[in-house]
Amino acid sequence: MSRARFLLKRGLQGIFVVWGVVTVVFLLRFITPGDPVALIAPLDASPELRQQIAANLGLDRPLYVQYFDYVGGLFVGDMGYSYVAGTSVSNRVFARLPATIELAAAATVVAIVLSIPLGVISATRRGEPADYAATVFSLGGISTPNFWLGIMLVLVLSVQFGLFPTSRRAIGFVPALELLAAGNPLGLLAWLEYITLPAITLGTYFTALVTRLTRSGMLDELGKTYVRAARAKGLPETLVRYKHALRNTLIPVITVLGLQFGTLIGGAVITEAVFAWPGLGTLVINSINARDWPLIQGCLIVIGTSFVLVNIVVDALYAYVNPQVVYD
Repeated sequence: MSRARFLLKRGLQGIFVVWGVVTVVFLLRFITPGDPVALIAPLDASPELRQQIAANLGLDRPLYVQYFDYVGGLFVGDMGYSYVAGTSVSNRVFARLPATIELAAAATVVAIVLSIPLGVISATRRGEPADYAATVFSLGGISTPNFWLGIMLVLVLSVQFGLFPTSRRAIGFVPALELLAAGNPLGLLAWLEYITLPAITLGTYFTALVTRLTRSGMLDELGKTYVRAARAKGLPETLVRYKHALRNTLIPVITVLGLQFGTLIGGAVITEAVFAWPGLGTLVINSINARDWPLIQGCLIVIGTSFVLVNIVVDALYAYVNPQVVYD
């Protein structure tokens, strides 16, 4: 099967997955306790007013009609209206999405920059102090809860030493780049200052996981015949390690990177809450507290769609990393 046909097949599968997410999220609204009208109507609202609000929300129509209207609205980018927030769900969700993507991307960069060199060093120096140090680091990273690490980083680096801000997001990445292009680097410095601690907090578990995966993959590849043959031909050790062994190790690493990036987009809730980061995670928490179902639905659909898209991109990267990959 060609790569184009494989990606087309994965795209169609992704559409069905997103449709399933939309359906489940829509139905959850009707099986969970609570009346949406009661959240909007005044406490002393008359039955007539409550019926009018239900009619405005479309809740007086059959369930299947509401479902098809909702799905039809999604095709044109309409996720509904949040009566609690008093704004369009699409505007609210997509205003928060860049902050979450920035945080997930920054955490992924932290993980890649640290984990792959650590994994290679740990594998090539097996049984040496560097290997033990990398192993201790990865075990510590896997077993450390994100919320505890985030609070400790704030208390030590922000409160005690004043090196970083405690919370919030002063500027987005794109505006920071625009300022940099105009000759003002202060915007990018402010962005780095505010995102450093959240990115480390979110990326620590990710870093530890990829370090272990890279180490085990490198150990497996370094013991294979083609590596011994390359060394016997006199190729430099750096070339053998980084061009041949590491490249063959990267496929499972890319798989985990893709899956974890999708997880970071949807799983940054705790980190965003610790640092008051204005992303989708804090929006989901606030929506759940307010029982704002249209906004909850919008957030969950965007998170699920992002996860599907990231996995399709990962599949497309396989052939680039290893041309010998066969699609079936």
